[in-house]
Amino acid sequence: MSQRVVSAIAAFLLPLLGQSVVAQAPDESAEPSRSLQSQTDCPEDLAVLTQLLLRDLPGYANRVLQRALGEVPDPELALSLEQYRPPTVLIAGEAERKPIDVAEQVYTTDISAMNTTTQLFFTTLEREYSGTRFNDIQHFHWLFLVPSETGWRLAFMFSTIDDTESLRPILPLRESSGGSIGQAVQLWLRDCRAGTVRSPVEE
Repeated sequence: MSQRVVSAIAAFLLPLLGQSVVAQAPDESAEPSRSLQSQTDCPEDLAVLTQLLLRDLPGYANRVLQRALGEVPDPELALSLEQYRPPTVLIAGEAERKPIDVAEQVYTTDISAMNTTTQLFFTTLEREYSGTRFNDIQHFHWLFLVPSETGWRLAFMFSTIDDTESLRPILPLRESSGGSIGQAVQLWLRDCRAGTVRSPVEE
């Protein structure tokens, strides 16, 4: 991740670092994915967890995007979306597990809420469509995970678009726990806690 993006992320999050928030999962009561049949323990090791998460994340995110189209309540709006093609998440990668040292930059004396969270950086390459054309855009994600008795859970998440090739200011970060990638992460963690995620040796 470029220093330009990291600096923007850190500056945006400074007022929030004293807060302790756990993201609302899209549907924790739903059944784990039936497409993942084998039973395996959800890895406690973050490196292994990250490898599996990034491997599966595009598929989870694309299902979230497709499912959202089928949940439009307004028939007229649903009809207008018939020609709409949702974005496609092509790949997730470039994970970085080393946390940013924000202690010296925080404008508050209380950063204890950060002590139980684990930071994870990753990128997604997403393809957006407009008629017969498409545009590939890289997104940066800053993920905060917290351990629980049953496994890892999403605390909160922030995202921005990589625009390092232009001279325009970086787009403001957004809290993205409820977005397609945030929902996909939460659904994957739910399946992982349920033991329905494929382990690397099964590939």
